[in-house]
Amino acid sequence: MRMSETRQRIRDHIERDPGVHFRELTRALDLGTGQVQYHLRRLDDLTAESVSGRKHYYPPGYDPWERRTLALLRRETARDVIVTLLERETARPGTVADHLGIARSTLEHHLDGLVECGVVEKRRDAGRVTLSLCRPVETTRLLRTAEPTLSERLTDRFERLVDGLLEEP
Repeated sequence: MRMSETRQRIRDHIERDPGVHFRELTRALDLGTGQVQYHLRRLDDLTAESVSGRKHYYPPGYDPWERRTLALLRRETARDVIVTLLERETARPGTVADHLGIARSTLEHHLDGLVECGVVEKRRDAGRVTLSLCRPVETTRLLRTAEPTLSERLTDRFERLVDGLLEEP
């Protein structure tokens, strides 16, 4: 049985952009939500996973850690945290927040997801917290795969702005 053109477009997009979330998929392909839902149900070899309240889609071949990491890499701030830790290997949270110019609460929000998914490790030693990547080589490989879209970057920047305003004295 031949795959419909719409279904093939959805599959191709997910293969090119693994970890794309549902809303971005509908926007990128200019399709209705019901239409995308219908075709996704029929693409039974794809994997769907909810990460941080968003459903993301993956072609075959990604393990659970890779799927969660790809989803988190779509968040500009989480991505910036990861790049900072790749550059420095280890860093204290305050140093990362200062380097990125974000509020500590914004950093902690993103660290919660990164730690929970096994991307970042928080070590406590004598009352000091140090951050490092759990799997730097694999994370670097995935970093090249996932690029935040404009709408994802704008959402993250809005969160940074609001958090910064809330933390000002």
